[in-house]
Amino acid sequence: MCYREQFDWFVMYVSITGLRPKNISSYFRFWLHTVPALKSAQKSEGVVFCDVKRRGKYQHSLTVWETKEFMTLYRDGHTHTRAMKVFPSIATGHVHGFESKEIPTWDEALAKWDHTFGNEEEKFD
Repeated sequence: MCYREQFDWFVMYVSITGLRPKNISSYFRFWLHTVPALKSAQKSEGVVFCDVKRRGKYQHSLTVWETKEFMTLYRDGHTHTRAMKVFPSIATGHVHGFESKEIPTWDEALAKWDHTFGNEEEKFD
C-alpha cells in the first residue's frame, strides 16, 4: 500500500502557471530563466509531478507537490526567486494553486486555470 493511500485526508498541492512572453526577444529571455527554474523544480524535495506545455501563446507549467510547504520552499528558493524578479518585464500571466487528492491531468488543471482567469488564449487569437 502506498503511503498516501493510508490517509484519506492526505492532499497534495497543485500549481498551474501560464505565462505569455511579451515579444520575440522576451521569448528567449523567458526560456533563459525558465529552464533553470524547471530543472530546480524537478529536483526539489516533495515534488511529485513537474511538466511544461505550450497552449496557444502561453507557456504553462504544472507542478504537484506532496504539501504546500514543499512548494513554498521551492518558490522561495534562489532559482525561482531570480526568475520571478525578471518575469514581469518579459511576460504576463497568472498562477493558480489548489489542493487535490490526485494528480490532475493537463486538461483538468488547464480547466481550473481557465475557470479562474478565463481562457486567455482566446483573447489573443
